[in-house]
Order: sequence, then structure tokens, then C-alpha cells
Amino acid sequence: MKLRARATLAAVLLVAACGDTVDRPATATTAVDASLTLNALFEEYFERNLELNPISATFIGDYRYNDRMANSNSPEYRAAETAMDKEFLRRLLEVDRGQLGYQDQLSYDLFRINREQSLEGNEFPSHLQPINQFYSLTNFFVQLGSGASAHPFKTVKDYDDFLSRADQFAINVDQVITNMREGMREGVVQPRILMEKLIPQIASQIVDSPKDSSFYTPIREMPEDFADEERKRLVTAYEDKISNTIIPAYERLGNFIGDDYLAAARETVGLSALPNGENWYAYLVRVRTTTHMTPDEIHRIGLDEVARIHAEIRAVKQEVGFEGDLKEFFEFVNTDEQFFFDEAEELIQGYRDMSDRISALARNLFEIFPKTAFEVRRVEPFREQSASGGSYMAGTADGSRPGVFYANAYDLKARGNWAMEALFLHEAIPGHHFQIMIQRENENLPDFRRYGGFTAFSEGWGLYAESLGKELGVYTDPYQYFGSLNAELWRSIRLVVDTGIHAKGWTRQQVLDYMYENSAVAEARAVAEAERFMAIPGQALAYKIGQLKIREIRDSAEARLGDKFDVRKFHTEVLRDGAMPLSILEAKIDRWVEAQI
Repeated sequence: MKLRARATLAAVLLVAACGDTVDRPATATTAVDASLTLNALFEEYFERNLELNPISATFIGDYRYNDRMANSNSPEYRAAETAMDKEFLRRLLEVDRGQLGYQDQLSYDLFRINREQSLEGNEFPSHLQPINQFYSLTNFFVQLGSGASAHPFKTVKDYDDFLSRADQFAINVDQVITNMREGMREGVVQPRILMEKLIPQIASQIVDSPKDSSFYTPIREMPEDFADEERKRLVTAYEDKISNTIIPAYERLGNFIGDDYLAAARETVGLSALPNGENWYAYLVRVRTTTHMTPDEIHRIGLDEVARIHAEIRAVKQEVGFEGDLKEFFEFVNTDEQFFFDEAEELIQGYRDMSDRISALARNLFEIFPKTAFEVRRVEPFREQSASGGSYMAGTADGSRPGVFYANAYDLKARGNWAMEALFLHEAIPGHHFQIMIQRENENLPDFRRYGGFTAFSEGWGLYAESLGKELGVYTDPYQYFGSLNAELWRSIRLVVDTGIHAKGWTRQQVLDYMYENSAVAEARAVAEAERFMAIPGQALAYKIGQLKIREIRDSAEARLGDKFDVRKFHTEVLRDGAMPLSILEAKIDRWVEAQI
């Protein structure tokens, strides 16, 4: 399918490679000067951005700011971020792009896109809707403070750093409440159904004893080499901080939502129901797909893809000898006992066994591999009810923290084992673990590219990775192949329902009905996914739009190169320069193909 995308800013910028038409004073007069100026600007921006966003620094393995936590919803933070975007965009435009080499031009274009999109986003009041059941400061902080995420708990300083972060977390919570109250006055509020799901998440952290708190986990797992005096001090400090700072913050937020916010929350679920919501959603669609496709165009692509994949699933149904219709087949794979584990550990171990097998097979299609270690973990109980079936947390490029595939074992009757291979290919190998860590380990890229991203590229790659199953040597079981088709179907359904919710006024029930009618989705997953689309408009579009474009680019390269086409080198070319808008990726691969003809 040829995607009907208009030229993006990214494409326009890339075409400008032979000369920048913008009038500006050139501060760099030679190619060397231009490159040095540009890369110094990138380094300065990255450093200042880490200081502004200390949690981001922690996640990439830079622990200099581990005692800090930005109050990212405050007016002061938003003003500082905007000022920095404007400053660095101005300075970027003073560099003569025409003097730069190809990679520097690519970096120039990506940096410009990032700054301009960030500034454009200021038009929309996302800070008035700072939390939901899917992306929540409260859930995030539990992961951070329990030792299950990026904040290390290896030294005494690590422990003290988190105590400082806990104080700033409480400040963040109060800012969230302030912003949500402003949203109530402005009519910019979350759907009621989403906030109802957030309340039990918050309540789970309100415990009678600090020893029962997830935040006490680092104390129970304190390194044995800590001196007795330090151990005693930290035990006392953590019990006090949990009891008198952390739990009261959760209580304040929970009480505010239950007592005040729910009454003001809306019954509608789409972004278009909010002031300027139609333009807000259009912006998010542009950013998350890196195209200028309209919601209507995307909706139609989704309907077409659902019909196409249904036909392929019917072929699998025939192969396994199932005699009922498609809906009955969906019901069969969703309920028959052969497709489900009895114990959570069976599911987790299944993924661990899969990791070894698929890692070996990946050498058939890839020639570059991440150096960063990889492991499988179970999604934590406090977030498993609303978490997706699987997710990936990147490791650190220096190897100090592995990449992690989180598998959700909540409600095993909603976790058909036929979905496992496709999910692993997407989230782990050769999906996000390859895509993210190859990018982060590439020290030739400026840091903003090593640690940046574009959703359509990353999620498009994840879904493309799923499509490689038969080439890799998996999906030998027809039910696993069905799982891959169902996963692709699911991403196509997302095109329909995300645009349905946010552009066409669909209700939550309309979304669920469409899912049940067209896929093998269990109720628990359908509800979680539908509410995810409500919480993060446009994000779900990135998967299928990205995959279609990457596949289109590959098909074109194969057709043009014929026998010269090497899929391993193609994958290297897609991954080695990191995430980028789809139009820029297409131009880059065109350049690679031309060099071989």
C-alpha cells in the first residue's frame, strides 16, 4: 500500500541540502567551522537539557543529577523549556546548512524539527491534564523508588539521592493538583472513566506501615557492604520519608481526585470534545505519525487493513481445520484451554526461553547487534491491571543497566500463548531492544539523536519486526502466525478507533464493540487498550503507519536493487542512524540505493 502522505517539514528540510534558502547571518564561514559550531550547539543543548530534566539523565545512565526531580508541570519549568527551544532554534538557523556534510545536515534537520514541534505544542494545554491511568507521575515514581526502574540503589549516595527526590515528588504532586484545578476552571479535564481507573492505583500506595510500601523495597534489599551506622540511618530516614512525605502526597492526590475532580471530569472520551481539541488532535497526529495525513485518511487506511488481514486470518483458520466463521474462530482462540498458562511464572519463563532461541535466529537477517544485555521481567503488581501486554525499558549504553522486556502476567485468561512470539519480536528482539540500543550505542551520533526518538519510526520498526517472523524462522506454529496477524490486525484497528475516538466522536462502548467484532481480544485487554487510546491520543497511530512505510521503503529498495539487495545491510541502514521522520528515512534509503546502482 502506497501511503498517501503529504510532504512533511522533514522532507522539505532534506531537499534543501543543496542550499538553505532562509536569509540569516552565517556565523560559520567554512565547512569545518559550520560542523564544529553545529556539534558544539548540540552538545550544549543536550547538557542543559539534562540539567533541566534530571530524570532523563538518570534513564540514560548519567547520575550527576540523581538527587533532583524537575517540577515539569510548573509555569517556571514550561517557561524555561520554551526559552531554551527558542534560543537553540535561533542559533541553529545561524549555521549555514549548505556547508554541512550529509550526517550533519541530517542532524540539523532532526534538531530543527524537534525544536519547532516542541514550540508548536505550547499552543495546547497538556499541562492541565498532567496524569491519567496510563501515564502517571504516581505510577512512574513507584517504579523509580522501588528499584524496578532507572534510579540505582547501589551506594549510600544513591539512597540519599532518592530521599531528596521524594521531597521533590511531593512538590510535583501539589503542582499536579494545582494544574488540574486550573483545568477544571478552563473546561480542560480528563474523561471520568480514566480517572476512576487511576484512583485504585493511587490507593495501592497508601499503606499503614512504611514496611508494606513499595518504596521500602530498596531498604529490604540494601547492599550488605553498607556500614551498620549507615544502614540504621537509612532505615530510619526511609521509614520517616515514606510515612510523612510520600504517603501523604498520594493521599492528597487521591482525595483531590475522589472528592473534587471526578465531579468535574467529563463523560466524553475524545480530544475533540475539548476547547481547540480538533486542532490539538491534528497536531498530535502529525507529530506521532511524522506525516501530514488527516484523521479521515488514517481511518480509511485502518478499515482497508482490517479487511485485508481478516482474509489472511481466514486462510489460517482453514489451515488449522476450524470450521466456524471468523467470529467463532476469535472466540475459540480466546477461550480454549490449550492457549493459556495456569501460572504466571510459566508465561515469564516462556519468554525467557524464547529470548535465547530468537537471539540466535536474528543472525539470519541482521549484521549489527546491541552490546547491551537484555532480560525478561514480570510487570509489577501495582500497575499490571492497566499496563499493556508487554513493554520495553531501554538499558544504558555503558552496559550498567540491561534492556528489559516487561511481560504482563495479570489475568492469564487474557494472555493467549499464541501472541507470545509476535509480542517478543516487537518489544525485544529484533524490535525495540535492537532499535533503541543500536541507536544509543552509536557514539558517532550527537547525543540528542542517540537518546531521542520519533514514535512512528520506533513503533513502526516494532511492528515491522513482528512481520519478520517467517523470515527469521519463527511462526512455524500456525497459531503463532495467527498471533502475528492478530497483532497486525490490532494495530490496524487502532487506526480506526483512535481516529474514531478523537476525531469522529465515538464513545467508549463503540470502541469496545468494534474491537470485539473484529479481533480475538479478551475483555480485560480490550478495556485497557481502549482506555489507553483515550489517554494518549494519536500514539496508537504510529505503529501501523510506520510499519507500512518501512515495508514500502524495503519493497522499493528490493525492486530497484534486485539481486544486489541484502536484507541484512538494509536493516543496518535503517537502524544505524537512529530514529527519524518517515520521509527522511525514505530519502536516506533512496540515497543508499542510488549508491549501489
